[in-house]
Amino acid sequence: TENKQQRPAAYRTTVSPEVMDELQRKVIQKIVVEKCYRDKNYSARQLAQDLGTNTRYISAVVNNRFHKNYTELVNGYRVEEAMSLMVDRRYQKTNIEDISAMVGWSAAAATLTTLLMGALSDRVGKRKLFICGGYLLWGLSTAAFGLVTVENAAKLFPAASAAAAAAVMIVVLDCVMTFFGSTANDAAFNAWITDTVPNAARGKAESVLAILPLISMLVIFGLFDGMTQRGQWQKFFAIFGGLVVLTGVVSVFLIPEPKLEPRRDNGLKNLVYGLRPSVVRGNPALYLSFAAFCLFSVAVQVFFPYLIIYMQNYLHFDGYALVLGIVLIFASVVSVLSGRVIDRLGELRCVLPAAGVMFAGLLGMFFARSMLAVILTGCIMMSGYMLVTAILSGVIRDHTPAGKAGHFQGIRMIFGVLLPMILGPAIGAAVIRSSDSTYVELGVTKTVPTPAIFLAAAALLALSVPFVLALKRRMAAGEERV
Repeated sequence: TENKQQRPAAYRTTVSPEVMDELQRKVIQKIVVEKCYRDKNYSARQLAQDLGTNTRYISAVVNNRFHKNYTELVNGYRVEEAMSLMVDRRYQKTNIEDISAMVGWSAAAATLTTLLMGALSDRVGKRKLFICGGYLLWGLSTAAFGLVTVENAAKLFPAASAAAAAAVMIVVLDCVMTFFGSTANDAAFNAWITDTVPNAARGKAESVLAILPLISMLVIFGLFDGMTQRGQWQKFFAIFGGLVVLTGVVSVFLIPEPKLEPRRDNGLKNLVYGLRPSVVRGNPALYLSFAAFCLFSVAVQVFFPYLIIYMQNYLHFDGYALVLGIVLIFASVVSVLSGRVIDRLGELRCVLPAAGVMFAGLLGMFFARSMLAVILTGCIMMSGYMLVTAILSGVIRDHTPAGKAGHFQGIRMIFGVLLPMILGPAIGAAVIRSSDSTYVELGVTKTVPTPAIFLAAAALLALSVPFVLALKRRMAAGEERV
């Protein structure tokens, strides 16, 4: 009997500290971060299978590092969450509409930062300082995400719930990261592009800029998906934070400071300059461009946040990453090759044909069911999307008032990010709510997106056409005032 009682302890001591550390991180990732404790059927055997180990190793790690058995560990998190929900009943009715509202708040933070820092860069007459410094601090705050773990939160805040403290740390860091990222990219870099790129080269420049977010998706899915699947978040954020810091360092040597005169505008008046009725009336071409861009962006946000879930749970594609890769590469090539054509023919002559391409792709996505059909129609849809993005972005820059490029990046964010990220997901959620199909993710039942999101997006895209036609008439009549 004595030997039998000693065997488990003896076995646990045979597991090396390195293996213990690695398994502890993986257990925290699965149980805490991915919230597998919510699934009442998630057993130690299932956890072992997911982590590629056996139940004896799981038992050793849980006993040695958490000082509990497996059942006590998962039940502890279940009780903790239940108590949190009882304390704050607002979250008991969290649904897809609430989630879309949370996304809107994130967009609001980015928009406010861009408005403030863009106006400040106009006032001091500098762009480079905000770009280089912003990228450096953006990279450091990104890398810091990898340091946020339940374990570290428990060390810093021993009297608080470790999981809750980690969540608060993530929210705070996200706000900090958003501030520096929006300062560097959304406010200063975009203003620098407006200041330095001539109107005759807008198409070529914007067609390259339009593909950058999609290229970043390809890099993450293609090169780093395995790292995130293994829960190597510290390494993931360190790599991307380091790359952003490197971008800031390189920009010190590559980006010339445009010749801008410091402005002595009243700070508050300058902040709301672009929202004044007199400014809207004085720059009709600019605000018609903003209106068209807003409706186009709302259309994109109706379907884009749900695209991967749609392919996984409605179309049941296992290889959705392959589909996305082909579509994004094709659309990126089309965008870059079209830049010179846009400059040669003129932006306004190209915008409606580009919108027509996207419209046709959206209709095709509504009917597509096979992987080949989705790839073909997806290529059409995303090519149109990137062309419209490049064209309307160029038109907006063409009509931005001189000396106000920084401020109007904030106005662009209102029309191109804030309103679309509030309205688009909400419309998409309303469409999805009519679905009678559901799927279960980590024990939570969710509604499956339906092809109707593409029809809704196509309808909203069509609403942008009257604004484009009005803009073309005004430009033809020579009545625009910048």
